[in-house]
Amino acid sequence: MTQTPAPATDRPATTPRELADRYVHRLADLDPGVATSLGLRPHDDRVPDYSPAGQEAKDDLDRETLAALDRIEASAGSDGLEPLEARCATLLRERLGVQLEASAAGEHLRAIRNIFSPAHAVRQLLTMMPTSTPEDWACLGRRMAGFPQAYDSYVESLEEGRRRGLFAAPLQVETVIGQYDEWVGTEPGQTWFHNLVAGAPDEQSGDLRAAADTAVRAVADLRDYLRTTYLPAAQGTPDEVGRERYLLNARRWMGADLDPEETYAWGWQEYLRINAEMQELAGEILPGSTPVEAMRHLDDHGRSVEGVEQVRQWLQDMMDRAIRDLDGTHFDIAEPIRTVEAMIAPPGSAAAPYYSRPSMDFSRPGRTWLPTMGRTTFPVYDLVSTWYHEGVPGHHLQLAQWVHVAPQLSIYQTSIGSSSGATEGWALYAERLMDELGYLDTEERMGYLDCQMMRAVRVVVDLGMHLGLTIPEDSPIAPGETWTPQLAAEFFAAHSGRPQDFIDSEIVRYLGWPGQAISYKLGERAWLAGREAARKAHESRGETFDLKAWHMAGLSLGALGLDDLERELGRL
Repeated sequence: MTQTPAPATDRPATTPRELADRYVHRLADLDPGVATSLGLRPHDDRVPDYSPAGQEAKDDLDRETLAALDRIEASAGSDGLEPLEARCATLLRERLGVQLEASAAGEHLRAIRNIFSPAHAVRQLLTMMPTSTPEDWACLGRRMAGFPQAYDSYVESLEEGRRRGLFAAPLQVETVIGQYDEWVGTEPGQTWFHNLVAGAPDEQSGDLRAAADTAVRAVADLRDYLRTTYLPAAQGTPDEVGRERYLLNARRWMGADLDPEETYAWGWQEYLRINAEMQELAGEILPGSTPVEAMRHLDDHGRSVEGVEQVRQWLQDMMDRAIRDLDGTHFDIAEPIRTVEAMIAPPGSAAAPYYSRPSMDFSRPGRTWLPTMGRTTFPVYDLVSTWYHEGVPGHHLQLAQWVHVAPQLSIYQTSIGSSSGATEGWALYAERLMDELGYLDTEERMGYLDCQMMRAVRVVVDLGMHLGLTIPEDSPIAPGETWTPQLAAEFFAAHSGRPQDFIDSEIVRYLGWPGQAISYKLGERAWLAGREAARKAHESRGETFDLKAWHMAGLSLGALGLDDLERELGRL
């Protein structure tokens, strides 16, 4: 792997993009998670520091960077920054500003949830590390042996939160305790950590098994701390976070301010629209059935893939085929982007599939991850649209394209400067695009609508639970009542083909990750509005709107908050 050199720091940065790249490299010095995920520090064996001191070091870097940005913008004079630099400056100021707000609010002191928590992030680092050489394996072993240090620093922050009265809700704590039980396992030496190092060279196997033992003990210690110390103290903490925390976190994940009431009303209308479409399609699949009954029918009688390895290969073939079909017709896909890997998620993951980005030099490709949740049979209708979302033309096509254009933008704009609204919005747009292009048969289209319904339900119940909103009068469930987690789960189950364990995991996720779940539909709305604005602008000039050119220009903008993204897309 070629190390990306850190930019020179013997003189002040003179442009926002130069400052942004320096920020990334300095953050990588502080946070090995950033270093490894971007591929900036080969054989980095450090573990993240989640302690209050570690957070303060990041806050200092954010404040210093914002002060430098002030000086750069002041020196630009009356003409201001040129557009490419101005776009980077806007992103940098918005992202670092909301990070500092979240830190001041103590969000890092109660970061317990069933997905993408600090504990999950440390384990995911291991999946990003190469294992081709003895030194690769040795590096992985050293990092695995450092799990106690990482988890001790995490506990430091949780203890500081406990001291300040800032707690995660008991539901989150109980859920992750159950996940850690899976990580630890019941058979010594048979955990996910031990399986990860099973392919190491014989001469290193003893050291690596010992490192796996250390990691397992660290997980067990963290689990026991949560069970015996943290959970009793957290009793009485509500599941919902309230308006102030919700709006702050929504801005973190979307890069835009939110009008909760407008968004809730729009989300409800989206639910009604999609539900009507699903009702009609259900009649084609199983006459006289409801959408859920039609999907239960597809679970038992539709096309399916048998076996975990078989479904992994099926998903791989699907992504490879999508690349071949879409390249040159609807996208121009550069050679490094044509590689993407389908993976099976580690046990003890949340139920939702996810994507991990390529390293900045493409030595580690982009990867999609399927949690099996113990299943060995996988209905096809439930997978196709999801893998257009996670893989191609969804997350992989966008985020790998960002890596490809990073030299023309900045590492920051094409990696850690991103927010969920722009990326999840594109991925949901990608599902819709494949429907528009005619790629979905009747079964697969029911799966697509099920995915759309899930994202609309997310808008409704995420806002509804956290803000205590009233269920609309035309709801088939509990009209006029106030949303609760129990009602949200009942509503979700009545409108989803997903199994109950998935729905339960999702409700826990929304409660523990406020404001993130709504970013999908709101992001899609921004992409669609930007496309329509660009189309109208071209037509008003008497020009033909080239959708492929628009796609590639939009995917090459890099990260933007949703408000800025919609405006920029309309200009393309």
